[in-house]
Amino acid sequence: MDALPLSQTDLATRTGLSIKHINQIVSGAAALTHETAIKLERATGVPAKVWNTLEANYRDALSRTSERESLSASKEWLRHMPVAALRKRGVVTATLHDPGTLLQEILQFFGVSSIDAWEEAWAKPSAAFLQSSAFKADPGAVAAWLRLGEQAAKEVETAPFDKARLRAAIPELRELTVLAPVEFWPRVVEICANAGVAVVLVPEVTGARAHGATRWLSPTKALVQLSVRHKRNDHLWFALFHELGHVLLHGKKEVFVENRLGADGGRAKQEKEANDFAGNTLIPPSAHSKLEAVSNYSDAKKLATELGVHPGIIAGRIQHDRAQHTFGVPDLFVSLRVNETES
Repeated sequence: MDALPLSQTDLATRTGLSIKHINQIVSGAAALTHETAIKLERATGVPAKVWNTLEANYRDALSRTSERESLSASKEWLRHMPVAALRKRGVVTATLHDPGTLLQEILQFFGVSSIDAWEEAWAKPSAAFLQSSAFKADPGAVAAWLRLGEQAAKEVETAPFDKARLRAAIPELRELTVLAPVEFWPRVVEICANAGVAVVLVPEVTGARAHGATRWLSPTKALVQLSVRHKRNDHLWFALFHELGHVLLHGKKEVFVENRLGADGGRAKQEKEANDFAGNTLIPPSAHSKLEAVSNYSDAKKLATELGVHPGIIAGRIQHDRAQHTFGVPDLFVSLRVNETES
């Protein structure tokens, strides 16, 4: 309005509005209504739709500015978020120097509108894990890791979940343990997707200390998320079958987040069932006596060949059962690495 060759008094006279009302519109104290826009069109020749657009843009900018200022007050909450990790993965671009924008980006990443909504949607699912974890984990880091997995799972097309098909695929998945990672991983993803399970690798977010997670994205799509935190093939295979055990044995409303192999996560019965499922899938109970007789690398390789699994799985089981942590290192294991930019 200031650009018009008319004074506020003239505009008031031509539109039939009071000078006070015109002044309030100019200062932003009063909204420019559609009716007022029509009056201004007649008085100035500027189309009403232009006035309406200007008003909408102004109100939008005003709301965003107000929100940024309000969000800036939540800077302390941001300090508990893994900002550096999220910036590294391209999730956010702002820094703590612009807390309002940063918080908007983080809330958008999590798909929520406020910190309270974040607490409800993301803090609660990881609560049991945080309470039972043998290691101190950061709630923000755990939630960020879970969200990254959720986003990665959206890129995995799956058939509707079929429990019978997944159970029937377990032996086929086990056969893949002898292959190199570059060979077995695409097949793992494909086989599980055909049974309705999205399997994703998401590198650990510093502070999360999460090893694996299982949850349902919908009644027909399960998500198994692994971090390859221990960077060894035997750990990966145990974790995969452990999480698939949760999918096959436990309810769709439950969320499982593990921080270390063999931990009960506060739900001893369910975790034991998943551990037993994984352990017995890789090395059946009928072979336990032979496993106990293994005393050297040659024995481990021989038993692995007999059972049709990678030698690292035999060595890893011995490390776990006998606490012989140097057995098989590094000869019998395959080291794993996941590019963070791929998650």
